Amino acid sequence: MPVVTRLRRWLTAGLALALAAGALPAQRTELERIIRRQVLRNGLEVIVVENHGIPIATVELNVKNGAFTQSPQYEGLAHMYEHMFFKASKAYPNADAFSQRAAELGARFNGTTQEERVNYYVTLPSDSLRGGMLLIANAVRGPLFLPDELAQEKEVVLGEYDRNEASPGFALQQAMTAALYPGQTSRKNTIGSREVLRNVTPQQMRTIQQKYYIPNNSALIVTGDVAPARVFALADSAFGSWERGPDPFTVDPIPPIPALAKSSAVISEAPVGAVSVLIQWQGPSVRKDKAATYAADVFSDALNTRGSRFQRALTDNGLWQGVLVNYYTLDQVGPITISGQTTPENLKAALAALWREIEKLDDPGYFTAGELEAVKAQRGTESQFGIEKTSELTHTIGFWWAVADLDYFLGYVDTMAQQTPADLQRYAATYIVGKPSVTGVLISPADRARLRLTDADVTGPVREARP
Repeated sequence: MPVVTRLRRWLTAGLALALAAGALPAQRTELERIIRRQVLRNGLEVIVVENHGIPIATVELNVKNGAFTQSPQYEGLAHMYEHMFFKASKAYPNADAFSQRAAELGARFNGTTQEERVNYYVTLPSDSLRGGMLLIANAVRGPLFLPDELAQEKEVVLGEYDRNEASPGFALQQAMTAALYPGQTSRKNTIGSREVLRNVTPQQMRTIQQKYYIPNNSALIVTGDVAPARVFALADSAFGSWERGPDPFTVDPIPPIPALAKSSAVISEAPVGAVSVLIQWQGPSVRKDKAATYAADVFSDALNTRGSRFQRALTDNGLWQGVLVNYYTLDQVGPITISGQTTPENLKAALAALWREIEKLDDPGYFTAGELEAVKAQRGTESQFGIEKTSELTHTIGFWWAVADLDYFLGYVDTMAQQTPADLQRYAATYIVGKPSVTGVLISPADRARLRLTDADVTGPVREARP
C-alpha cells in the first residue's frame, strides 16, 4: 500500500477514535513505519520520509546554528550566513549560476533562521533528486563568501531590519527580550544588531562555517517520492567526504540562561489605538525538563479554548478583546507568553483581572480531566494531519531534531496525551504562578499620559523570585 494511502487511512481512523472515545492512536508506531534514519561515517544524520503520493521531493539541510550561538560581536550573523548560503561556491562562480542550475532542476529553494537552527531546502521533481542533493552539498561544502555578494546581501538584510523596526511592536519585543534574558540578548535576537550587520566581513562568515557547518552538527532530511536506500546512497556520495569537525558546543559551550531574579515592566509608546499587553516568563528547557514541555502545550491549549474558565473570566465581561497563551519549545529556555488586547479605558481593570486569574492557575481543580481530553485530541489530530504534507513535515522534523531530538518528535502526541490536571498544575506552579515575569505594554503616548501609567501599574503582584 502506498505510504500516503496508509497515512490517510490511519489519520481518518485516529480522528474518529479521538472524537468518539477521547483517546489517541499510538502515533510513534506509525511514524516509525515511515521514517528511516542513518548516520554517515562523518556524523551526518540522514532522515528519510517516503511518500509516493506525488512525484515531488524535498531535500533539507538543518544545522545547529542560529541566534543561540551568537556572541554580541556576531549578533544577527547566523541570519546573514543563511542569506549567503545560495551564493557563489566552488561549484558555482556566482549566485546567478546557482539559480540557473536550480531552474534546470525545476527546484525552488529557500532557508530560514531561528533561535536554535538554520535550515536550507530545495523542493523539486523527484527525478531530479540527485541534482538537488548535489545543489545543497555544493552550497554547504564550498562557499566563497565573495565580498561583492556579501555587500549586496548585507543591504537586503538591513532592509529586513528596517521593515521590522517600522512595526509598532518591534521596540517593545526587543526590550522585553532583553529584560527576560538578561545579558543574553544576542542569543535570542535572530534579526540581529544593525551595527554588527553593517560591519559584517567574509572572515566572520568563514568562522561560522568552520565552527558550525560540519556534518556532525547537521542533519539531512529528504521527504517525498523517494526510496530510503537510494537516498542513503546518494547522501553518502554527495556528503560522505565532507570532513567532520570538533563538537562546537564542547569547544565553546553555550552560556546558561540566567534565571530571572525579579519582575519588571516595559512600556512602549507608539501611535496605536488599542492597547497590546504581553506577559512573559522563562519557560522550561526541552532538554532539562522535557516533561514540562508536554504539559505546557496542553496547558496553553486548555486556556485558549473558547469557553474555558480562563477565557470566561477575561473576555466574557468585555475587559479583554482577546487573550492568548503560548509556550515556545526551545532548549535554551523558551518563553511562556500571555498576550492580549484591550482598550485604554479598560487597561488597568483588565490587567488586574488577568493577574488575579494568573494567581489561580496552579489551584487544584482549575483544570478538569474532561476538558483536557478534548484539548489533547484536537492537538493530536492537528499533529497527525501535519504529517500528510511531506514538505511541511520536513521542516517540522528539522526543528525538533535541532531543539530536542528526533525521539521527542516521534513520541510527542503519545506523551502529550498522557498529561493530567496535576501535570498542568505542577507546570504552572514551577514556571508561572509566583515567578518573576516581564510585562510589556504597547500604548499611545496620549493614552499613557492620560492614564498616568507607570511600571507599578502593570507589573503584577509578584516582584521578587520565590522558591
